[in-house]
Amino acid sequence: MNRCEFSFAGQQLCALGSGALWWPDQGLLCVSDLHLGKSERIARRGGSALPPYENRETLTRLENDLSNTKATSVVCLGDSFDDLDASFAMTTEDRLRIVTLQAGRNWIWIEGNHDPGPVEIGGMHLSEWNCSGLTFRHIAQPNAQGEISGHYHPKVRLNIRGRSISRPAFLLDRARMILPAFGTYTGGLRSTDQALTEIMAADARAILTGEHPQQIPMPR
Repeated sequence: MNRCEFSFAGQQLCALGSGALWWPDQGLLCVSDLHLGKSERIARRGGSALPPYENRETLTRLENDLSNTKATSVVCLGDSFDDLDASFAMTTEDRLRIVTLQAGRNWIWIEGNHDPGPVEIGGMHLSEWNCSGLTFRHIAQPNAQGEISGHYHPKVRLNIRGRSISRPAFLLDRARMILPAFGTYTGGLRSTDQALTEIMAADARAILTGEHPQQIPMPR
């Protein structure tokens, strides 16, 4: 399993190459911004048609991480569904896959700005959740400590040997961590964007996702 181990707020955590966060001591896997049902939502609102396979691909990657880590708890950091109607429009097959993944696990859905309020799928539905000094919420808050959030879909662009590469990335400093989007049809916000440079400390780091997760100073 491709991972980058690091210490945050007194806890040993692992950034997985998939974009999921693994907390071994708690048996907890955390993912953010699945945006399930995005193709359905875009089509419903008259947008361009996208191949309707993102749910299948996203859930397959989540299933692989759960199988590899043997996680007993899962936290989804908000915007798990592209909107509430998208959660209602899920196919029976996709709903059954989620139910199967939830079986025997503690499952927490954190409310996001795309999917506020409870949805008709099992698990706990919370605005935020605290565990052993860490706070899980959708959007980072000022002056937070030990905060793990999502929302911004951070990514990093690098120029290496004359070639430009862009990857989703974890951003972290002493106070907070922002997870990359886990969903298949999700764009990203560059780490150099003012919205992120104002949130993250000057010495913040980035962990690039992919086959070999790598930690670097956060590009600003």
